[in-house]
Amino acid sequence: MRRGGDTAVGRLLRLNLGADLLLGTLVIVMVSMMVIPLPPALLSVLIALNLAASLCVLLLSMYSVDPLDFSGFPSLLLLTTLFRLALNVSTARLILLNGNAGAVIQAFGQFVVGGNPLVGFIVFLILVIIQFVVITRGAERVAEVAARFTLDAMPGKQMAIDADLNAGLIDEARARQRRAMVEREADFYGAMDGASKFVKGDAVAALLIIVINILGGFLVGMVQRHLSVGAALQQYTLLTVGDGLSAQIPALLLSTATGIIVTRAASQGNLSRELSSELLSQPRVLYAAAAAIGLFGLVPGLPTFTFLSVAAVLVLVGRAGAARAPAEQMAAGGPAAGQAAPRPSVDAGRTPADTMPLLDVDTLEIELGYGLLSLAEGEGGGELMARIALCRKQIALELGLVLPLVRVRDNLQLPPHAYAVKLRGTEIARGELQPDHYLAMDAGTGGQDGLQGIPTREPAFGLPALWIQPADKARAELAGSTVVDAATVLATHFSELCKRHAAEILSRQDCKGLLDLVHQRQPALVDELVPGQLTSGQVLRVLQNLLREGVPIRNLPPVLEALADGAAQTKDPDMLTERARQALAREITRDCGGADGRLQVLTLDAELEARLCALASGGAPLDGQALQALRQSLAEGLPLLAARGRPGVVLTTPAARPLLWRLIARSLPHVRVISTAEVYGDVEVETVAQVTA
Repeated sequence: MRRGGDTAVGRLLRLNLGADLLLGTLVIVMVSMMVIPLPPALLSVLIALNLAASLCVLLLSMYSVDPLDFSGFPSLLLLTTLFRLALNVSTARLILLNGNAGAVIQAFGQFVVGGNPLVGFIVFLILVIIQFVVITRGAERVAEVAARFTLDAMPGKQMAIDADLNAGLIDEARARQRRAMVEREADFYGAMDGASKFVKGDAVAALLIIVINILGGFLVGMVQRHLSVGAALQQYTLLTVGDGLSAQIPALLLSTATGIIVTRAASQGNLSRELSSELLSQPRVLYAAAAAIGLFGLVPGLPTFTFLSVAAVLVLVGRAGAARAPAEQMAAGGPAAGQAAPRPSVDAGRTPADTMPLLDVDTLEIELGYGLLSLAEGEGGGELMARIALCRKQIALELGLVLPLVRVRDNLQLPPHAYAVKLRGTEIARGELQPDHYLAMDAGTGGQDGLQGIPTREPAFGLPALWIQPADKARAELAGSTVVDAATVLATHFSELCKRHAAEILSRQDCKGLLDLVHQRQPALVDELVPGQLTSGQVLRVLQNLLREGVPIRNLPPVLEALADGAAQTKDPDMLTERARQALAREITRDCGGADGRLQVLTLDAELEARLCALASGGAPLDGQALQALRQSLAEGLPLLAARGRPGVVLTTPAARPLLWRLIARSLPHVRVISTAEVYGDVEVETVAQVTA
C-alpha cells in the first residue's frame, strides 16, 4: 500500500513538474519565434495549432458553468495573444523574404477569398471591424462594469456570509470557502478587465501589421525582385491577406470566448443547456413567431416557400419544447401533472453515521414561533441577526467574552409569538413578542398614563411595559417612555442572558483562544504559566469565576500575571480568583463606582464580619435565622443605593468576600460583593448603610 501510494504521489509530482517545464518552454519558444526564422512547413503546423487552440478555448468558455471554472482564462488569453503575434512576425518575415509563407496561408489567400486580393482585404477589414467594434469593445465594457460592481459588492457579500455564519446556516469551514470564492471572483473580474485590453490591442496590431506587410511586400517585389506593379500587388497582397485571415479567425474566436466568459454572471448551467432550456421554456413565443413568419410568406413578391419552411421549423421546435418541460420537471424530482407528490425518503437515519449529526448540540440557540419568523427573514438574516451581531460586539467589549455561533431556528411547538433561548440544548428563558407593535417602558416619569396597549413585562429586567400600536410611538416617546421594537426587545433579553450565563458559555476552546491571543503579544507570560504552573483547565476555572461575578476578562494579561505569581503558593482556583480580582482592582472599582468617581457601598457590621471570617476559617456555619436576617438586611439597604443612582455593592474584607458572595448569589444575583483589597488607589468610599445578621 505504501509503495503504491508513493508511486501515485511521484506520478503527480512528475506530472506537475512536466507541466511547469512545458509551459516555460512554450513561452520561450513564442519569444524565440519573433527573432528566429521558421520553415514554411513548421509555420503551417503552428497556424493550425493556433486555430485548434482558439476553438478549444471557445468551447471551454461555452461549457463552463461558472466563470471561476475557467479562472486561468486571463493568463491564457495573454499567452494566446503572444503566440498569435509571434506567428504574425514569422509569417511577415517569410512573406517579405521568400514570397511564400506555407500552404495554410496560401490556401487562405486562394480558396477563402477566391484569389482576389481586393475581396480578401475587404473581408479582412470586416472581420477586424466585427472583432474590434462589436465583440472586443462590448466584452471590454462588460468586464469593466463586472469588475467595478464585483468590488463594490464585496462588503455586502462578506456581511451576508457573516450573517449566515452567525445564524448557524453554515459552519466556519464553509464560511472560509465562501469568502475565498468572493475574493477569487473579484480577482478574476479584475484580471478580465485588464485582459480584455489585450484583445483590443491585438485587433489594432493586426490592422497595422497587414498595412505594413502590403506596403513592404510591394516595395520588396518591385525593388528587389523586379516584379511589375500588378504582379507585386497581386502576390504580396494575397499572401498578406491570407496571413491576416489565418490570424484574425482565431482572434475572433478568442474575442467571442472573452465575451461569453464575462457575460456569464447569473448562469446556472453551461451555455448550451442554459440557452436551450430558456428558449424552449416558452413554446408560445415560438408559435407566435411562426405565425408572423408564415404571414410574411403570404405577402406577394416574397419567397413563399422559404418563409413557410422557417415557420414550420419554428412550430416543430415549439412542440419539442412543450414536450420537454414535463420531462425536465420529472428529472428535477417534481411531480408530473395529475400525479401525487412522492413520499419522503425513509433512508435517512438508518445508519449510525446518518444519526450522529443529531447529537451535535449548539452552545446558543434562539427558537422562534412561526409568528416571529419575520424578524429573521430578509438579506443577511433580517433585523434580528443584525441585533445579535451588535450584542456580540457589546459583550466582547464589556466582558471580554466572544460569543459562539448563535443558531436561530423555527419551532412550531412554541406559541406563534413566543421565543425560547437555549444554552447547550437546555432552555434558560422564554418570552413573548408582538412583532407588529412597539414596547413602551415607563422610565419613572408616568409616561404610560393614557396609553392604550397590551400590558406586559419587559423580559430582560422585568419592568412593567405596554405593547403599543406604531401610531402611538411618537406620543409615548414625547411622554417620556422608552420605546423599542420587538427585535430590540429579544436582542436585549438575549444579551442579558449571555452576561448572566457568561461563565457557562466560556469553554476550554474559548479559553485556549484567549491564551493564544495574549501569546501573540506576550509569549513569555503564557509560556511560563501554561502548562508549567497551571493547566488550561485551572485557568478556565478562574476565568469562569470572574465572569460568574460579572468581572470582565477583557484585560487578560494582569490576570495571568497574578496567576503566575500566585500559582507557586496555591493551585486552588478560588484562591487564585481572589488574586486575579485584586489584579483587576481598577476595572472593578470603575464598574462599581459612580460618574463622580466615588464608591458608595453597604458594609457589614463588625460582629457579622467576624462571624464570616471565622466561618471561612472553618468555624460554625450561620444558622437559617441568621442567614435570613442577613438577606433581609441587604434587601433593605439596596434601595438606599438605588435611590442615589448607584449599583448594589457590598464592601467587606478579603477573607469574608468569597463566602458572603456564595451566601447571597442565588437570592440577590445582581449584588456586587467586593473586598477592601479591590478598591483601587485613593478612591473615596462612602458607607450608605450597614448590614447585620
